[in-house]
Amino acid sequence: MKTLDLRALTCPHPVIQTRRELLDNPGTPLTVLVSDTVARDNICRLAASLNYLTDITSDGTGYHLSLTPGAAGTDTDETPPRRSILLLAADTLGSGDPELGHLLLKNYLCTLTEMDDLPEKLFLVNAGVRLVCQGADTLEALETLGCCGVDIAACGLCLEFYHLKDQLAVGRTTNMLEIATALQTAGHIIRL
Repeated sequence: MKTLDLRALTCPHPVIQTRRELLDNPGTPLTVLVSDTVARDNICRLAASLNYLTDITSDGTGYHLSLTPGAAGTDTDETPPRRSILLLAADTLGSGDPELGHLLLKNYLCTLTEMDDLPEKLFLVNAGVRLVCQGADTLEALETLGCCGVDIAACGLCLEFYHLKDQLAVGRTTNMLEIATALQTAGHIIRL
């Protein structure tokens, strides 16, 4: 079994190198060594999407991920419906007065909770990550969307840039590989 030691790499490089290895050698077991929970979680999601089972162990300094081809999902000839993805790249809506822009975005999110047709995923990048952090006045609406099944994911690099990594209050951390892949295969992208 091949081992990738990615402990010295930062997001998004561990998941990108793991993806490359899995695609270059389909059906081959792989061990991946990572140093943090973000890389661990990103690789676990990637493995599941590629139909790999993941066994995780920790040695106190990092994580050992054993990826084995298997029954993580079921093969089917049916193509799942392509739903919409909401991309929030700012903590305001529109340009002009920032206070009004924030109020408009908050109202949009509150209104969205009342809609029947919700997006499948909500990705937050750049200043948009502030909307899912402690103290944000948008948390209630976003928690409601999450409870309704919307997958809410904030860019890990953006959280680090704004020094908010430890303040994530709603959703999960993601990486640019997942965002780019989802946007490329989306049925409809809504960018605010």
